[in-house]
Amino acid sequence: MGRLEGRVAVVTGGATGIGGAAAELFAAEGALSVILDHNGEEGRATVERVTAAGGRAEFHPLDVRSPEQTAGVFRGIGGRHGRVDVLLCSAGVLDGAYRSIADLPEEEWDATIDTNLKGTYLTVRSAAPLLRAAERSVLLLVSSGAGVRGASSSYAYAASKAGMHGMQYNFESDLGPDGTRVHVICPGGIATPLKLLNIAQGAEARGEDPEAAVAAARRSLGDPAGVAKVLAFLASDDGAYVRGTVHTR
Repeated sequence: MGRLEGRVAVVTGGATGIGGAAAELFAAEGALSVILDHNGEEGRATVERVTAAGGRAEFHPLDVRSPEQTAGVFRGIGGRHGRVDVLLCSAGVLDGAYRSIADLPEEEWDATIDTNLKGTYLTVRSAAPLLRAAERSVLLLVSSGAGVRGASSSYAYAASKAGMHGMQYNFESDLGPDGTRVHVICPGGIATPLKLLNIAQGAEARGEDPEAAVAAARRSLGDPAGVAKVLAFLASDDGAYVRGTVHTR
């Protein structure tokens, strides 16, 4: 029996990257992985991988920036499953990279903040009654070393991830008394599609070969599956004694 047997695990940004790896591992540990993402093709492909491996998963398209969509999706989850045992907020974008503050367009700032920070707020707001309904639930927030331990190539990305990190204290005081355990995970250099695109953009900005830069980075970046193992541990009862922010490679 897996560590998450019978649990309902909802993953935003669950189509690819860290979210996708976590959704697959949660299902392998016995959970029903409910994958939420704006990328329908990749989301359905992740469900197919889960089911092919003998796990359970479902996909629902979601733009986390939309309060109407977010509320509607979680109403549906509540109607089908009645609760959320694990909520992983990993939906994220990175706009405005490699720009000085004087050259950062407002729309690139807004796009990142709206997805990463507002999207987390809207997700947890809609999921809160279902987390409480589980009586003993886990909220996992994927922040970053950027904005918490150091800088980022993007002002907006650093600000959004620092904001996610800061919200944990309010989530703990709000949801904790009703049985929700809250963890913030700050990955370092991980070979996600977002990170690899960022590396390619940096190479282009420097006049270098983006494909060569990505190939070189892959040799040193971590695997999303490694972070997924940390997330699965925290989502399980084995992680119940962990406190504070968790940093990974």
